[in-house]
Amino acid sequence: MKNDIRDLGLVLESRTRLVVIESWDEGRVLETLTGMAVSRGLTLHVWSVTEGLRHLAFGGEALDAGESCSAEIALKRVKHDPLGSLYVFCDLHPFLESPTLVRLLKEIAMAQGLSAPTLVLVSHAFKLPPEVQRYAARFSVSLPSEEELLSIVREEATVWSERNRGSRVRTDNRTLQQVVKNLRGLSHAEARSMAHNLICDDGAITQDDLPELNRKKFELLDMQGVLGFEYETARFADVGGLQNFRRWLSERQAAFLAAGTADKPRGVMLVGVQGGGKSMAAKAVAGLWGLPLLRLDFACLYNKFFGETERNLREALKLAEQMAPCVLWMDELEKGLATGEMDGGVSQRVLGTLLTWMAERDAPVFMVATANAVDRLPPELLRKGRFDELFFVDLPDGPTRAEIFRIHLMRRELKVDGFDFAVLASAADGFSGAEIEQVVVSAVYAGQAQSRDPDQSMLLDCIRATAPLSVVMAEKLDALRQWASGRTVSA
Repeated sequence: MKNDIRDLGLVLESRTRLVVIESWDEGRVLETLTGMAVSRGLTLHVWSVTEGLRHLAFGGEALDAGESCSAEIALKRVKHDPLGSLYVFCDLHPFLESPTLVRLLKEIAMAQGLSAPTLVLVSHAFKLPPEVQRYAARFSVSLPSEEELLSIVREEATVWSERNRGSRVRTDNRTLQQVVKNLRGLSHAEARSMAHNLICDDGAITQDDLPELNRKKFELLDMQGVLGFEYETARFADVGGLQNFRRWLSERQAAFLAAGTADKPRGVMLVGVQGGGKSMAAKAVAGLWGLPLLRLDFACLYNKFFGETERNLREALKLAEQMAPCVLWMDELEKGLATGEMDGGVSQRVLGTLLTWMAERDAPVFMVATANAVDRLPPELLRKGRFDELFFVDLPDGPTRAEIFRIHLMRRELKVDGFDFAVLASAADGFSGAEIEQVVVSAVYAGQAQSRDPDQSMLLDCIRATAPLSVVMAEKLDALRQWASGRTVSA
């Protein structure tokens, strides 16, 4: 808080008479402003529509609000104050459609002289009228550091212990450090509330609490559908094949999660055939590294915020940084970045926004992009340095197909002893992982119709009834393999 008080004091010394502070933690902002007023000997007034204008001189009692609940009357009092006081208006933004209020703000902001009052506008979000924008300064109250977050968690643990006859909160240092990292990006009040909820349930902080903590944090910061929080991540035990990709991730896990590492892994692109397991592999990255998984929905980005696409992409990427460390999954990237001349240049601006973020981001956000139609991706995105590596996910080979059959049968709690997986794998030559799963699903339906579990013959019948994409779209698959040869690493 000391740094905030000092920095805010420098803003006032510049004789800026109108300051805007956007924050969800109004209590923290008022505490900071009170500290600054005390340190500089300023008289502090606070206004809200429910209580009017209150005089808070060095912690004194509030004055009678009277008629000052009216924003217009309150601003007129500010304008005519000859003592150079500090005024804080909370949630004034709903009233700024009034031309009178806009003019009063402008006159206050333009006031000259050492005795002119200073007005601070505080709200969760504040868009000033165009007439006033250039007269105002914006100030951001700092979010708690990791040391402050750790202190908050320990304070909540102490409170719980005192209420439970001295019982200690159960945790370990590794989990505690992960909790602190996952609380980054929240305000002091939000972090305290999350820490309280984390502890009060069972008096313990464990690894099982982390997914729920990440989900609640995401709900606080939600972008209304542009980003999705994937609660269920995958394990590589649920993914057939991809041995090179698994090894690559294992070698870089420690470097990504370590604090202060200069060259952290930044991301990968997975290209390949549809249904080859790219999406499952993206989920498995988060599962392997124990990180929250966010999914960027380009369709929602374009459709829901038509005309504001680039701004909302920036907001979504900012949210991902607030959730860091995390995995950001961009599925079917070509659908969001395919260049065209009929969209008014939106796709080009979106591409520019994304490339800038990829080059300049410092937060530990590991990007996993997946693409099917790689020929539709802009070349700027694929040049060396954008991603740490480009992996090609081909159709599974024989042993991998056998493993995928086993995974999907076991997932449906079916006994696998009676199946010859080598025969099934051979019969399903050219099938993708998704197509193999659908074979198992079809066999399960056939078994239910006959009131019995599916067997080998049912699976073989379903395989024969399926025309895989490797046959239907053989030419496109050959072209994709030819492109990937020499350009990508086999996953």
